[in-house]
Amino acid sequence: MQISAVTYGSDQCGLVCGYLFGRGPQPVPIEASEAEQWLRDTGAPAGEFIWLHFNLANTASEKWMREHAVLANEYYDSLHEEGARSTRIEQADDTLVAVVNDVLRDFSFEPSDISSVCLSVDRRLVVSARRKPLQAVERLRQAVRGGENLVSSVVLLTHLLRDQADVLTRIVRDATGKVDRIEDNLLSGKLKFKRADLGALRRVLVRLQRLLAPEPAALFRLLQRPPSWASEADRQELRESTEEFAVVLNDMAALQERIKLLQEEIAALVNEANNRSLYVLTIVTVLALPINIIAGLLGMNVGGVPLADDKAGFWIIAGIVVLFTVVAGAWLFRQRND
Repeated sequence: MQISAVTYGSDQCGLVCGYLFGRGPQPVPIEASEAEQWLRDTGAPAGEFIWLHFNLANTASEKWMREHAVLANEYYDSLHEEGARSTRIEQADDTLVAVVNDVLRDFSFEPSDISSVCLSVDRRLVVSARRKPLQAVERLRQAVRGGENLVSSVVLLTHLLRDQADVLTRIVRDATGKVDRIEDNLLSGKLKFKRADLGALRRVLVRLQRLLAPEPAALFRLLQRPPSWASEADRQELRESTEEFAVVLNDMAALQERIKLLQEEIAALVNEANNRSLYVLTIVTVLALPINIIAGLLGMNVGGVPLADDKAGFWIIAGIVVLFTVVAGAWLFRQRND
């Protein structure tokens, strides 16, 4: 079915996808109307929970959430934050409110290709909302669509965090490949890349690390004071995802340092080439100095120019120029050896 452009990849309520967990061996897709009915039903089995994923580009999304879902005010505040938002996970009453940064599905190593998804997680309901399609959320969506049954809402959150770490691992791997090619060309003396290319790559990695670095600390704080409804298995899932993400951040920091060293080496090579060119220019200038001085003196339109009437005057002057040029050249090469 073709989706109307007005809905921005979602239904009329702004819902991109919805799934009911715990009713069977596989997640059950649900529509917005079915989600409304499930949320009104207070007698749902304890093991059931739903995940609703909204597109904030559709203005009906927030209206539907306010009318049919009981969400913390902190969650709505996170939806309206402007500019870059650092990753964070915090508790609001007995609900987890998370802001998770991710890259767009068509990520091309541009700083503008980074966006965020806001989540509200409690025992019965997980609500996520984003403005642009993101890779980690899409990986989670594909996994659930493929039949992966998540046993709790916290497991769904940790699955998203692991997908985020996998996406970052791939980004680091792709960036490492680019840096390897630049380094190989640098070592072979066939550098085809500019420092600006490395600078752009480093800026993207620095922006990613700045936005994502608070995530492990936020997860550790959450593990110290988890929500009352989180089981021990849920806490273990969070602990493992924290360790995996910390490894990715360390790899990203190491790659940034490597790029910095390459930039410094390229700058040193450029300076060396500039110094060599300046030295050659200095040699040419000094070697041409005697002939320029003598040509200037003999070219003055005054009387008394020496050797003007001598038939061998040209050769005498040429010999003097050659002599001074040889002396100047010898002095230059001695200075170079010193």
